Amino acid sequence: MQGQDYPSAVWAVALRTERATWADVEHAFASAAIVRTWPMRGTLHVVPAEDARWMCRLTGELALPKMARRRAQLGLDEETLSKAARIFEETLAPGAPRTRAEMLDALERGGVSPAGQRGYHLLAHWSIRGLLCFGPARDKEQTFVLLDAWVPRSRDLEGDEALFELATRYLASHAPATHRDFAWWAGIGLTRAKRAFEMVRIEAQPASRRALPALLLPGFDEYLLGYADRSAVLDAAYVQAICPGNNGVFQPTLVIDGRIVGTWRRSVGATRARLRLSPFEALGARARSALEKEAERYGRFLGVPVAIEAD
Repeated sequence: MQGQDYPSAVWAVALRTERATWADVEHAFASAAIVRTWPMRGTLHVVPAEDARWMCRLTGELALPKMARRRAQLGLDEETLSKAARIFEETLAPGAPRTRAEMLDALERGGVSPAGQRGYHLLAHWSIRGLLCFGPARDKEQTFVLLDAWVPRSRDLEGDEALFELATRYLASHAPATHRDFAWWAGIGLTRAKRAFEMVRIEAQPASRRALPALLLPGFDEYLLGYADRSAVLDAAYVQAICPGNNGVFQPTLVIDGRIVGTWRRSVGATRARLRLSPFEALGARARSALEKEAERYGRFLGVPVAIEAD
């Protein structure tokens, strides 16, 4: 799952389970069953903890050369990168997770300015390199930990074995998809992606005739972002509604019969949540009823009643 926005990532994980709640997913993070880090495309994702190392090694490090220009703009030469790594190791060595603010403060005290985007870039760089990952939340703040300490046991895949595993996982969760979709998603070249698909044994199955469920998908969900070609689920006329101005921030979406038909936003209080639905076009009674049931599911996930408003 993509993990740029934490609340969206928690809901994305829960949606792929039978009935997981917010607390259940947070427990999975706190117990190191899953972690957030920067593997595919150097983008934040939620991945099984045991897979974080090989995924970052296979795909994350492909992103580092593409980030070289930005590193140069920020004045992050090899000496500075190495110094930051030592500071991170010393800060996290006692074993206690540290918030982003604490990590940036440690850089400042250690003589590495985190000003502007420097601190964020250093945290991402050393997560891609397998030194760090996100740890458990502390008072609603995300923390960082040393990956080796937080996840002492993991799968060790290299080369074609790792590429085969990633392609198999991708197809199991995203099929039908093309090697072009996989190349975009994994951040690898087309030639390598095609070779990966050739290694995977694909058994075609007839499409299910079951009615597709209505969905309230979070922002940045794989249902849309997991493909280079998104026309199967989203009309071109509505692309700007999902990502206004191509600003890279993808809105939560409404899905009916497999197609994205609108957006939604939430307001969550201590005792109630409000969801505002913004369909692209007027919805029929069946679609409205299906979305209301999905909103009830979202309320169970949050543990509070949900009130629905519509534009």
